[in-house]
Amino acid sequence: MTDIKGKWALITGASRGVGRQIALGLAAKGCNLVLHSRTVSHTAELSAELKKSGITVRELEADLADTDAARRLAEKAEETSGGIDILYNNAAIMSPWHDPFTAPPEDYHKSFTVNVISLIVICDVIVPRMQKRGFGRVINVTSGIQDQPELTPYAISKAAVDKYVKDLAGHLSGTGVVMSLLDPGWLRTDLGGQNAPNAVESVLPGALVPALLENDAASGILYRAQEYR
Repeated sequence: MTDIKGKWALITGASRGVGRQIALGLAAKGCNLVLHSRTVSHTAELSAELKKSGITVRELEADLADTDAARRLAEKAEETSGGIDILYNNAAIMSPWHDPFTAPPEDYHKSFTVNVISLIVICDVIVPRMQKRGFGRVINVTSGIQDQPELTPYAISKAAVDKYVKDLAGHLSGTGVVMSLLDPGWLRTDLGGQNAPNAVESVLPGALVPALLENDAASGILYRAQEYR
């Protein structure tokens, strides 16, 4: 297990839900944090709480529906931290519920922009720098959603994330950078809804597993947080 005390992590969508839990878990291990949200005021309370543990916390804002803003976020995170060691691409949007074959094209465009393209843009900025430094853990949050054609724009955006990670796995071998997928499970969050079977707190400790992998761990592996409860 890798010691991450003193390392720097960027968490997108850190103000609530899974992102907030990941921030709490990393802070408990002494990891410094860059917290992303659409508006910095959304992470102000969490930032103040985390700083009490003695870590350094920075807050950045960006609307990931704007891919240029996503690029600026990644560059600013690198600048303000001196180098991101751990990247959690957690931020995502859920598409509205529509009967099959009725979702408007705009739902697909927005889902792919936020959930896939901005995720890739952030990786494009940060991962090559991780490779130069010889260390990095990239955790792209996916979903176990299936057999729900009413949510196809969201579901296929997550399938695209899965494909992206698996195709890059071989390229990252031996670089010290490990890219993983994380399925947090169906949780009671704003995205998962209140009928979900699992409390958001149950994402820990499993959500931290891919951040703690050794350098020789394989990329492209899916980790299911609910299996580590």
